Amino acid sequence: MDVSINELKIVESELGIKVDVLIETIQDALLHAYYRVPGAIKGARVEMDRSSGKVTVYAPEVDESGEKIGEFDDTPNEFGRIAATTARSIIAQRLREAESNRVLGDFNGKQGQIVTGTVEVPKTNRADSRDLFVELGDNVGILRAEEQVATERFSHGDMIRCLILDISVGSRGASIRLSRTHPDFVRRLFESEVPEISQGTVEIVALAREAGHRTKVAVWSSDPNVAAKGAAIGHNAQRVRAVTQELQGEKIDVVEYDDDPAKFVAAALSPAQVVKVEITDRDARRALAVVPDDQASLAIGKEAQNVRLAAKLTGWSIDIRKESEVQPLAE
Repeated sequence: MDVSINELKIVESELGIKVDVLIETIQDALLHAYYRVPGAIKGARVEMDRSSGKVTVYAPEVDESGEKIGEFDDTPNEFGRIAATTARSIIAQRLREAESNRVLGDFNGKQGQIVTGTVEVPKTNRADSRDLFVELGDNVGILRAEEQVATERFSHGDMIRCLILDISVGSRGASIRLSRTHPDFVRRLFESEVPEISQGTVEIVALAREAGHRTKVAVWSSDPNVAAKGAAIGHNAQRVRAVTQELQGEKIDVVEYDDDPAKFVAAALSPAQVVKVEITDRDARRALAVVPDDQASLAIGKEAQNVRLAAKLTGWSIDIRKESEVQPLAE
C-alpha cells in the first residue's frame, strides 16, 4: 500500500475535505514528482487505487508515427515511498490551511483592534531574545521585540493588551502579529476610554508618538457644544490618566486641532506656552514659534523631542525662537 486510505478518510471526517479531492491533489503532486525522475515520459498520468491506496504511473505507448496505441506501467522504483511522503505532506498542508482558516475566522475583522491576552515566555526562548508569545484564548499571537516598548518588561503569566498589527497565512499556518509601539495602539486606547471618540462626536485628527516617551494627540469636534480636548482628558484627567497607566507612564499631550496652522502649531507645542506663531513659508510648510525665554527648553524638549513630535503632529517644520531674540528685530 503506497498511500493510507484510512488516513485520508480521517482527514475527510475531521476537516470535511472529500477523499476524492485529496486523492486528486495527491495524484497531481505525484505526477510532478514523476516528471523529476530521470527518463520520465511526457504525457504520463498517475492513478491511485481508491481501495488499496496503491499508486501506479501509466505512460503512453506510441507507435513509430508517434500515435498513442496504449499505456504501460512506468512506476519508478521506490515510488511507493515517494507517494506516502507526498500524501503526508499534503495532509499536513491541509491541516495547516484548516487551522489558518479557523484563526482567520476567529479574528476576522479584528486587525487594528486591541486584544487582551496572557504573556507566555517559552522555556526554549534564547536569553538574548525579547520576543513574547501572547495567549489569546484558543490562539497565540507573537509580540516581536521591535513591537515592544523598550522600557516595558513583562513576565510569564502577565495580562497584556496589544494591537493586532496583522494576520497572515504562511507555510506554517496563521500568524497573529501584535504591537504595543504602533500609534494606533494609543488611538484605540482613547477610543475605549472616551465614549465621545468611539461614538464619533470627537475625532482624533492626528497622532504622533515616540513609544515609551511621549505621544501628542490632536482632537476636534464638529459639535460646538462638545469640548473635544476636555472630553479626551476627562473629569480630573481620569480618561487620559487611564491611557497613560496602560502605557506605563508614557506622557500624553492632548491638544485642540485647528484649521489655522499657526494656532495648531502653537497648541502642538504643549505643554510649553507660545507667544505667537508666524508662517514663514506656506509652500514649504515652515513656521516660526516665539516662546518666552523660560519656556524655550520646554518647547524644544529633551533631545528636541517636544518640537519633533509637534512637527510630526502638524506636518509643519517648526523653528523655536526665544522672545528676547525676536524683540530687537521688531524694534
